Amino acid sequence: MILVSQEKIEKFKKLGWWGDLTLWQLFQERLPTRAAQEAAVDAPNRADFASGCAQRWTWQQLADEAERFSAVLLRHGIGKDDVVLVQLPNVVEQFAVYLACARLGVVVTPVPVQYREHELAHIIEATQAVAAITLGRIGKDYEAAQVICALQARHPTLTTVLAWGEALPPGVVNLGVEPIPSVDEIRHLQATERSAPVTADDVFTICWTSGTEASPKGVPRSHNEWLVIAPSIIEAGELPQHARLLNPFPMVNMAGIATAFISFLVLGGTVVQHHPFSLPVFLQQLRTESIDYTVAPPPVLNLLLQNAALLEGIDFSRLRRIGSGSAPLSPWMVKGFAERYGVQIVNYFGSNEGAALSGNFSDIPDPELRATYFPRAGVEGFEWSISTTRKIRTRLVDPISGAEISEPGMVGELRFHGPNIFHCYWGAPEATARAFDENGYYKSGDLFEIAGDARQYYRYVGRSKDLVIRGGMNISSEEIEGLLAGVEGVREVAVVGVPDDVMGERLCACVVPDANAKVRLEAVNDYLRTQCRIAVYKLPEHLIVLDALPRNPVGKVLKRDLRALAADRCRQAA
Repeated sequence: MILVSQEKIEKFKKLGWWGDLTLWQLFQERLPTRAAQEAAVDAPNRADFASGCAQRWTWQQLADEAERFSAVLLRHGIGKDDVVLVQLPNVVEQFAVYLACARLGVVVTPVPVQYREHELAHIIEATQAVAAITLGRIGKDYEAAQVICALQARHPTLTTVLAWGEALPPGVVNLGVEPIPSVDEIRHLQATERSAPVTADDVFTICWTSGTEASPKGVPRSHNEWLVIAPSIIEAGELPQHARLLNPFPMVNMAGIATAFISFLVLGGTVVQHHPFSLPVFLQQLRTESIDYTVAPPPVLNLLLQNAALLEGIDFSRLRRIGSGSAPLSPWMVKGFAERYGVQIVNYFGSNEGAALSGNFSDIPDPELRATYFPRAGVEGFEWSISTTRKIRTRLVDPISGAEISEPGMVGELRFHGPNIFHCYWGAPEATARAFDENGYYKSGDLFEIAGDARQYYRYVGRSKDLVIRGGMNISSEEIEGLLAGVEGVREVAVVGVPDDVMGERLCACVVPDANAKVRLEAVNDYLRTQCRIAVYKLPEHLIVLDALPRNPVGKVLKRDLRALAADRCRQAA
C-alpha cells in the first residue's frame, strides 16, 4: 500500500534521503553479525502487568519468532495491505509482530494499552482492520482479548483476534501454542514475498494522534518515512553502534517507535523494555542493564536530580545522554545533570506527523539554553550537527495574518516541509487539506518565537491546538467535552488542563449544571468509564462547578481564562 505520491518518492530518492531498503531487509542485514547478541529484553516485573513471564531474546531468537509469526499471519489469511490493530504493552513480542508485518507488507495500527471500546471501535471502523493482536491480560484487570472479541459482532471486517496468554476466550488464536512453520509453510512464505514484494515506500504503520477534532486521526508512515527520522534520535543522542537502549515510552507513536524500534534496527542494538512507568524498576534497569541511552519525562528527571541517593550505582560513564521532551524542560535540571554527572539532556520536540526538532550538546552546548531552545533547523544560514536538519525546511508564520516571521520576539506557528513529514491523514482528505498551508508546509499548531544572539534558535511558547498533555499522552478536550454532554445534570461543559508537578497536566472538567442538579466527579467518571468505555488516562481528575462558562462577545469559550480559573480552584482545593 503506497500512499505517498510518485513525485515525492522520486524527489527524495534522487536527493538520497529515501532509499529502497525496508525495515525487514535492514533487520536481515544486521542479523549475521548480531545473531548471538541480545535484541529485546522484557522488564523484570512483566508478570505484574502482562500475560507471560519476562524473556530475553537474542537477535537470532527474534529472527526465529518473526518468521514464526509471519507464518501465523499467512496461516490465518492475513497478508499485504491488510490492516491489523496491535494493542500490546512494551514486551518482546512487539518486535516479532512489527518485523513480521514489515516483511509481509501488513499495516500495523498500534494503539495505547489504555484504549478501551470507545477508542478501539473508532480505529477498527476507520481502518477496516481485519485482525487484532494483543495479550489475554494487560495490567491488573484489563482482559484485552475478551474486550476486542466483544467488538467483532459490531465490526465484521475484524475476523481474527490473536493473543498470547492463558484462558483466552473461545475463537481467539492462541499464539502461545501455534505450531512452528512447516517446510511447506516456509516455502509458501518465501513465495509470498516474491509474488507480493514489499517496498520501502509501502505503509508500515498507522499511528493515532489527538488534535482539536473530537476523534483521533490516523497518520500513515512508510518504511522510508520512519528511517529518515532515525538521525533525530541517534545523532542527537550521539548513540554508539550496538547501543543498549532502555525504553519507557509506549511503542505506539513517534517517540516510542522511533527510539525503540527504528533506532534499534539502524544501530543493531538492544532494547530493554519498561512498562508501565515504575521509578524503582526504571532505576534498577539503569543500574543492572548497562544502558547507553534512555528517555524520561521532565518531572521524573527533576525528581531524580532532587534526590541524589536515587542515582547511586548508575554508570554515568556509559549513560552520558538522556532524552526528554513533551513539556518544557527546567534549566536547573538540564544544568544540574551536566554539572553533577556529566550527562547531557537532549531536548526533543516532535509529533506523529513527523515534525521534529532536537536540541543536543553539539548544537546548544549551554545546558540552560538547551532547556528552552531548539536549533532553527531547515533555515538558510544555519548549519547543525544532525543530518535531518539539512533535509527539512521550517518557517515561522503569524497564525492570524499568515505573514512569515523573521524577527525575534514575535510568536508564530512553526511549519515544516521535508521527507520526514507525513503525506496524509488516513481516510481524511479534509483534515489533510487543513494540515498544510499553500506552500505545502505542515502546520504544526505549536507556537514558537525566534531567539538567540544570532537569531539561531527557536523557543517553544505553547500550543495553539486545544490539547491537554498528561504524562506525555495527548488528550483532545473536544473529545471529552462531547462525551460529557451526555452526563445527566450537565448543561454546559468545557475541559482544560491544570498544571501538575508529576504529570505535567491533569484534566479538569468545568461544568455548568442544570438547575438544582448535583454533578460530582465520581459520577462523571463512572459514566465515562462504564457508558463510554474510554481510556482511563482520559478521565477528568478535577471537577469545578460554575454558574457560567467565560465567553467572548461571539460566544466562544475563553479557554485561557478558564485554565487560569481552574488552576486557581484546584490549587485552593489541594
